Amino acid sequence: MKLKLNIEDMTGEFFEGTRLLGVVAPVKDYQFCWQLNNRLRFDFRINHDIEIQLTKKQRKYFFGVYEFQETNNSLQHFLYNNQCDGEYLLPEFKHLDFLWLLKGDLVTDEKLNDLINCIKSMPAVQLVTELVQDKIRNKGHLIF
Repeated sequence: MKLKLNIEDMTGEFFEGTRLLGVVAPVKDYQFCWQLNNRLRFDFRINHDIEIQLTKKQRKYFFGVYEFQETNNSLQHFLYNNQCDGEYLLPEFKHLDFLWLLKGDLVTDEKLNDLINCIKSMPAVQLVTELVQDKIRNKGHLIF
């Protein structure tokens, strides 16, 4: 008997109640996190345990994931680097430098808009937009 992993069920469960932002900021990931930490009083830290590894063309690519847990609630922020040596975590969004996943607690439209406006006010940021999850073809790449 063969067991088959149902990716759709897994992605549906992982992304339930989440919000996802795309960010264009042509700076290094550690510089971007430093700016976020200073401006927003966040504490993003790289988490090597949930680093995303993809194998394409017989080569391995590693996409860093930074994490921040809010203290007042169960909301977690995950910041993914979308690019590694010319390959993309989400190839359908090659124009985006970072993907920002908010998970674990309800994020109201008002709170999300406040966050977007704060991110947009940073000097390195050129664009921030909410991504419609139905339009993401490679959602499975974001699961750690």
